[in-house]
Amino acid sequence: MAKRRVVLKLSGEAFALAELGYGIDPETVDRTANEIAAVAAEGYEIAIVVGGGNIFRGLSETAKGMDRANADYMGMLATVINSLAIRDALERAGAECRVQSAINVQEVAEPYIRLRAIRHLEKGRIVIFAAGTGNPFFTTDTTAALRAAEIGADAVLKATRVDGVYTADPEEDPDARLLTDLDYMHAISQQLGVMDTTAITMCMENDLPIRVFNMTVPGNIARAVRGESVGTLVDAGRQ
Repeated sequence: MAKRRVVLKLSGEAFALAELGYGIDPETVDRTANEIAAVAAEGYEIAIVVGGGNIFRGLSETAKGMDRANADYMGMLATVINSLAIRDALERAGAECRVQSAINVQEVAEPYIRLRAIRHLEKGRIVIFAAGTGNPFFTTDTTAALRAAEIGADAVLKATRVDGVYTADPEEDPDARLLTDLDYMHAISQQLGVMDTTAITMCMENDLPIRVFNMTVPGNIARAVRGESVGTLVDAGRQ
C-alpha cells in the first residue's frame, strides 16, 4: 500500500510566546515536534511549511510604510528561522529531517529541489520547506499548496489555533458554527478564511483536499496526518 504523503502547514503565530504574542515558545515547538516525529515513525511521509508571523510578516502593522517586496522578503527570512527551530526540535525527538529553502541560505539549508525533496520523503525523512515560494506577494498558504502539488501529496493540512472553519469569526459572532466540511468554491465565495484564494484555487485545480484543525489540541496533528476526521475538510465533495 502506498504511503500517505501530506504537507503540514504550521502557523507561525502558534509558536509565539503567549504572554508576548511574538517570538518562539520552546515548549510549543517541542510539543509540536514530538507529535510530528511520533506519527512520522508510523511510516507517513510528512513535509512541513512554517509561517513566519510570530517574527515578521509582510502584511502586518510593523510592515506599514515599507516596500511590499522588501517586507515579504523579511517574512521569508522569518520562516527560515522557524524552520531551523522546528528542525532542531524534530532531531531531538529522534526524527531525521531536512530543510529546503526557496532562497539561497546554503550554510543552514539545502536549496529547494523537487526531486530531492521527494527522495527525502521516500527515505522516511521529514522535509521542511522554508522561505515560501522564494517570491514576494505569495503567502505561506500558497507555498503549502504549491509544494503539495509538486511533490504529489495526498492532502494539505493547515494547523491553526482554532478548531476549524467557522461560518463567521467565533470571537465576534456568538452564533458562529463550526463547519465539518465544505467545498472549495464555497470557501472562496464566502471568504471563510480557510486559506488565501490563490492557495484554495491551486488545491482545487489539483484535487488536493485541505484539512483545517487546531494544533494546540494534543493528538490533533497525528489524527490529521492519519487522515482521521478532525476540524474542517475542504474538498470537492459538495460541488
